[in-house]
Amino acid sequence: MQVSIHVNGTLIKDDIQPDMVLLDFLRAHGYFSVKRGCETTNCGLCTVWVDEKPILSCSMLAVRVDGKKVTTLEGLEKEAHEFAQFMAKEGAEQCGYCSPGFIMNVLAMERELKNPTREEINHYLAGNLCRCTGYMGQMRALEKYFARHKEA
Repeated sequence: MQVSIHVNGTLIKDDIQPDMVLLDFLRAHGYFSVKRGCETTNCGLCTVWVDEKPILSCSMLAVRVDGKKVTTLEGLEKEAHEFAQFMAKEGAEQCGYCSPGFIMNVLAMERELKNPTREEINHYLAGNLCRCTGYMGQMRALEKYFARHKEA
């Protein structure tokens, strides 16, 4: 089945199997920030944006994004780096495996919510699991990251 998908501003045309999930399509085309985790839509590691909205690429068929815009972490390098600095300052570094999906959701949340409360942050990120850190450092980093515009 022929698809045309814009990934980070680059049009990719490919002939794929109808049952190929978006995660596999992206990794096959070199977008390795998209990680395979649980494959049950419970961990958030495979998060990408389709037309600016976060989705779990392990559960989305690639044919469903034919003609759409997909954004991976590779397409948000500057924004991701800025947020990563907040994570590092709060001692919330991660091994890196779950970071891309987590960061994709943080950046989506920033676009969607103005000055999110702790409760809104927890709700928005409920599907992101991290096995190597506690969530307190992440929460401190998130709160400071979102507060940076208030200070400016």
